[in-house]
Amino acid sequence: MCGRYAASRGPDELAALFDIQHWDGQAVGADWNVAPTKEVYAVLERPLKDSGDPAPVRQLRVLRWGLVPSWAKSPELGAKMINARAETVHEKAAYRRAFAARRCLLPADGYYEWATAGEERQEEEKGKRKRPRKQPYFVTPADGSVMAMAGLFEFWRDRSLPDDHPRAWWTTCTVITTDAEATPCAGAEQAAGERPLTLHDIHPRMPLMLPPERWEAWLDPSRTDPEALRGLLAPPPSGLVRAYPVSREVNSTANNGPGLVAELPEPEDTTLF
Repeated sequence: MCGRYAASRGPDELAALFDIQHWDGQAVGADWNVAPTKEVYAVLERPLKDSGDPAPVRQLRVLRWGLVPSWAKSPELGAKMINARAETVHEKAAYRRAFAARRCLLPADGYYEWATAGEERQEEEKGKRKRPRKQPYFVTPADGSVMAMAGLFEFWRDRSLPDDHPRAWWTTCTVITTDAEATPCAGAEQAAGERPLTLHDIHPRMPLMLPPERWEAWLDPSRTDPEALRGLLAPPPSGLVRAYPVSREVNSTANNGPGLVAELPEPEDTTLF
């Protein structure tokens, strides 16, 4: 799954990386502990509002993490919809319309995942949340590039507010996940100490990272055929990311800053592997 990630790149860098044509000036600061319901940067393609031109424009937008379907009675549902499974995203009622027409990329430095073992791991593989969380790991591109997570976005209208109210419309998003890689991470075999070799050793799911050659097709709103779009959800080539232990300070959303992604020489919990 993806329940927390780091995103420190600013709008200027993101504009260059993703060939952004329009940014409305709305900004969020660097965040090394992005949690559900926070505002995040997203790359998407839509016509510019009130421009009169129907052609889609690649934009950098600020969205709220936790997708609220258009038919939801309350935005509270979004806190439970931070992830969508790649295997079923085309058919689930909450996601299928967005999958057909409202796809985005969510830029990240990397994401956090917590390793568990034994009975806790078995419950986790059944889709049940684990408690307490164990050793956190940070998963990031081995070459230092941006991690472009496949996402969907949706609009929700708060009927309790007038049309001109700034919170009348919510724009929310979700991260698409897939089976975690079962091949060794970059540098895993050379890492000292007791560490997981693969992402699957840490957690059975991972966010779906799209390589640059798929960005254009994924963002193109004119592509609406579900089967063709599902072909874009193939896992990326293996061995592109590294995973390393980080401090348990990331467990609390009250903590933030670049120190959260600092690599520990050894895991704090060495009983898991």
